[in-house]
Amino acid sequence: MAENQLGPQYLVLPEGSTRLLGRDAQRTNIAVGIAVANAVKTTLGPKGMDKMMVSDLGDIVITNDGATILEEMNVEHPVAKIMVDIAKTQDREVGDGTTTVVVMAGELLKGAGELLEQGVHPTTVIKGYKIAAQKAEEILKKSAKEVNISDEALLQKIASVSMGSKNVGDESVKAYLSKLVIKSVKQVVDKNSSGKLIVDKDYIKIEKKTGGTIADTQLISGVLVDKEIAHPGMPKSTKNAKIALLDVALEIEKTETDAKIEITSPEQMQAFLQQEEHMLKEMVEKIKKSKANFVVTQKGIDDVAQHYLSKAGIAAIRRVKKSDIEKIAKATGAKIVTSLDDLEEQDLGFAGLAEERKVAGEQMVFIENCKNPKSVTLFIRGGTQQVVDEVERSLVDVIGAITSVVEDGKYVSGGGSIETEIANEIRNYSNSVGGREQLAIQKFADALEIIPKTLAESAGMDAIDTLVQLRNKHRTKDGMSYGIDIYKNNISDMAKQGIFEPMRVKMQAIYSASEAAEIILRIDDMISARAKGGPGGGMGGGMPPGGEME
Repeated sequence: MAENQLGPQYLVLPEGSTRLLGRDAQRTNIAVGIAVANAVKTTLGPKGMDKMMVSDLGDIVITNDGATILEEMNVEHPVAKIMVDIAKTQDREVGDGTTTVVVMAGELLKGAGELLEQGVHPTTVIKGYKIAAQKAEEILKKSAKEVNISDEALLQKIASVSMGSKNVGDESVKAYLSKLVIKSVKQVVDKNSSGKLIVDKDYIKIEKKTGGTIADTQLISGVLVDKEIAHPGMPKSTKNAKIALLDVALEIEKTETDAKIEITSPEQMQAFLQQEEHMLKEMVEKIKKSKANFVVTQKGIDDVAQHYLSKAGIAAIRRVKKSDIEKIAKATGAKIVTSLDDLEEQDLGFAGLAEERKVAGEQMVFIENCKNPKSVTLFIRGGTQQVVDEVERSLVDVIGAITSVVEDGKYVSGGGSIETEIANEIRNYSNSVGGREQLAIQKFADALEIIPKTLAESAGMDAIDTLVQLRNKHRTKDGMSYGIDIYKNNISDMAKQGIFEPMRVKMQAIYSASEAAEIILRIDDMISARAKGGPGGGMGGGMPPGGEME
């Protein structure tokens, strides 16, 4: 900033920079937020449509997963990036509800824009949205019901709703995939020190290969490693595998410092090579002594060591990712060993079968039939790469939904019913709030109703009529769980239909959407310095040649 003692302050910007001030900045930002929300809006719900994105290189992505669409869109505007970030956060935290959060944020911005045009100050809108979000959480917790991890039928319903919007085959295939996910989550569930159920989603590994059909997708009670057995002489299949997990190279390490070895006769050369071979043989002997018959190492295995291992009837895979080794440790109960001198029988893990199989023309190693694996693998199959990728995305969503409901033990009715209920209650509550904040609280209620409204639109129903019917039904005593039945094109009781969703998905969506809207509404000045570097390359870094003052 350069201050003139006699006049106003000036902001010195590089050439090519742009600046938007006050209402112009707010209008632009709100318009961008709404545009991003509209881009994914039509993908919401079981009758939502898919989007096809083609990259610069011609790679095709076909999906209706909100987070994936926004990520692939490659947006440039900073506000659009904020919208992408909330979808990513939703995906990371709960795995599901990515479209919901973006659509809701867009509607909150739209409502705020209308209030700003009427002369309501942005900070008043923000305050109203904060009050409404807290009230929404309160209503959500009050409306939620308890679920037990042993209630398989209920978990199945929650999984089916999560998968409902994905194009991954018919109902029987979706039910089959849902069962696999529920089984995998139950397998890796654990208790923390306070006795609360926790699920580490990282221990549900997802591997995918084209070929076969979606129905060929399977759950492996163990870990699938995309590697082949190191040596052709090693056994391809090992029953009752005793697995040694090594973070050590089975090869002669080169010295850290530059060392020079002087050899003056052929005998010395021979002795030197024999010593190397002897060291490698000793390494294999240590593995043999531990009674291991299957070796997995993060590092390399020397050809000579491979030869001795195959002679001893020990199979081995090398250069396995650290994350995969950790998963194998969880699945088999093995300990990761960093020194062969410390390798003992109690460090070994157990798997009923460790076998190399050819899948879609590539060798893969299946470590399966573990006794009580705390790490499992979902192995996805499908006709094309696009199908396999979409199945992966839908399974990630379902894992997120089931994990959320298992950890929290709470669920709510779906089909837009919980959003309508919260909106109704927030509207009633807004009357007790004095000042202009109540206008923002009412806009928050309207924004929540975008979910049932969009569901109705995608089913070809009249959105306004349906919304009015739904509001009236929610004002009656037993209407709390009424939502959009998109298959029969009417409103019905979602609890009776078995349409349920995790409470955490809704909670995260409401908070992320309102926080994003609040951040965007606070901006009243946008300075975009696009000029190339140089003497005035930064803001306030002096005047570039032919620069301009604003």
